[in-house]
Amino acid sequence: MHPYPHRYTVTASGGPGGSVAVSSARLPDIPTAPPAEFDGPGDAWSPETLLCASVADCFMLTFRAIARASKLEWSDLSCRVEGVLERVEGVSQFTRYTTYATLTIAPAADASRARTLLEKAEHACLVANSLKGERTLEAQIVEKGG
Repeated sequence: MHPYPHRYTVTASGGPGGSVAVSSARLPDIPTAPPAEFDGPGDAWSPETLLCASVADCFMLTFRAIARASKLEWSDLSCRVEGVLERVEGVSQFTRYTTYATLTIAPAADASRARTLLEKAEHACLVANSLKGERTLEAQIVEKGG
């Protein structure tokens, strides 16, 4: 890992209508638009969906690192993040993030330890730690294979 601080630069560009292109060096552009809830088309990534995607992605990558360091054998992790946007004191803000995670482990693996590592990943996720909404992890452990 590189020493801190790390810097990430993203640009956004667009005109008075249509999509906004979000870009960063060496990465493909992402077209974005308002979500349907804000009268957008609802068929493009929005700031709201990108924020929840960032929480989900960070959780997944953090779990990978923790599981590798802990030598946990697992075969699949899927997660869904639901963010709740509300008006609080006249300001729109995300108030809650719930991460629903399903981890597949071998029958011989320690399910209790796997759950602890999922909780550790949720606690260590730097994106979620940068947000002020309440966070909840709903974890399911599935044994498969042999």
